Amino acid sequence: MLDLAYVRANLPAVEEKLRDRGMDPAVVLGEFAHIDQARRDAITRKEQALAKRKQISARFGWAKQTGPDRAELMDSALAFAEAAKAEIELIPRLEEETAAVEERLREMMQILPNLPQNSVPIGKSERDNRVEKVWHGDEKLMADGSPDTAYTPAAPAFPAQPHWEIGERLGILDFERAAKISGSRFVVHYGQGARLERALANFMLDLHTREHGYTEVLPPYMVNSKSLFGTGQLPKFAEDLFHCDDKGAYEPGKFQDGDHWLIPTAEVPVTNLFRDETLDESQLTTSFCAYTPCFRSEAGSYGKDVRGMIRQHQFQKVELVKFCRPDDSNAEHERLTHDAERILELLGLPYRRVLLCTGDMGFASAKTYDLEVWLPGQNLYREISSCSNFEAFQARRANIRFRPSGSAQGKSKKSEFVHTLNGSGLAVGRTYLAVLENYQQADGTVRIPHALLPYMNGESVIAPQKHTGRS
Repeated sequence: MLDLAYVRANLPAVEEKLRDRGMDPAVVLGEFAHIDQARRDAITRKEQALAKRKQISARFGWAKQTGPDRAELMDSALAFAEAAKAEIELIPRLEEETAAVEERLREMMQILPNLPQNSVPIGKSERDNRVEKVWHGDEKLMADGSPDTAYTPAAPAFPAQPHWEIGERLGILDFERAAKISGSRFVVHYGQGARLERALANFMLDLHTREHGYTEVLPPYMVNSKSLFGTGQLPKFAEDLFHCDDKGAYEPGKFQDGDHWLIPTAEVPVTNLFRDETLDESQLTTSFCAYTPCFRSEAGSYGKDVRGMIRQHQFQKVELVKFCRPDDSNAEHERLTHDAERILELLGLPYRRVLLCTGDMGFASAKTYDLEVWLPGQNLYREISSCSNFEAFQARRANIRFRPSGSAQGKSKKSEFVHTLNGSGLAVGRTYLAVLENYQQADGTVRIPHALLPYMNGESVIAPQKHTGRS
């Protein structure tokens, strides 16, 4: 959520940033100035009436304590009270009016997206995103040192197949039985395929905790509405989530203990670990990683990516989350993105880093890099990680602050909002399918990447499975 005082003081700049995002300020902020002025007018009138009431009490108190002039002072106090009567009687209505306009402002602020950093390219869609790095064993650069954005890895010497054909042929992926059990957009993993999924998750967690300095956390897979509000999914994106049919019923702006949702990403529970807390500056930067299932309704994606594992209702992901000082968030964003890239490089999976433009960024993000992995079976790049700096946007919604260590460094001791960052490190299912497509062999088997061999129980190749009950 944006700072109300900042929006009020910088309204033209905020409107320009919204235009950069492809939004019409007249639609999302059209009444802001009017509502904000109405709020300030109501507060002023209420404070004036309260001051008059206080003055009346003081005059009567003074009159009661006075000797010779008591009657005269009492008459004066009565006259003052009578003159202010109509104004005093307005106090309850002014309090209601103030509460009403403040609620309208809160609702408006809740649906405003974060403002893009100046380094974010202005654009309308993914076509305007900027490729910043292409890696295939080495970063591919042009003669002037810029990324060779047209580069794609060499095709294999045999016809490459997409992962769904590879997985079903090997007997490690079963979409048909998953649909029987749960419906479309689910998959069952068997044998070496199931082990590969687990190996990828363990490899990612080990690398991030041992080499990158993250603390592993295993959070709940169900959260309440307040948690989803804190990270920005509610109220705007409720239709993208799975709401549990328990005792609570979701109502925008109301948070009930019996209200539960399945997490769309570990970003939600992990970011909310510090909700309504004030951290000591010495605790920053704090870095967590978490391996969880993720549940998404994929609302609005009907007919998209119906084959394979790209758009699943349930998938596993290793998430990276950071809490840091505002001055450190840009450097931590680069570091988090590199941590995610390192997984792809150690697995030998070609990828590119893309800086999202203003029109393609997420609601809560101030700057986002997407990592896109190369899939030879589909002859395209696919997003496998999204690494974002949210600055204070989430922290303001979730009330996560830190207390600076003192004035010795020229800082105020007043608490400030932390900056939060997160990114996939990585989406396990998409890494899985990238391994199938990039390591497929001419004989139909799939070679295991060298980095995963310690996790695969001595197996170096995925061969056809015999245990699925299929002939």
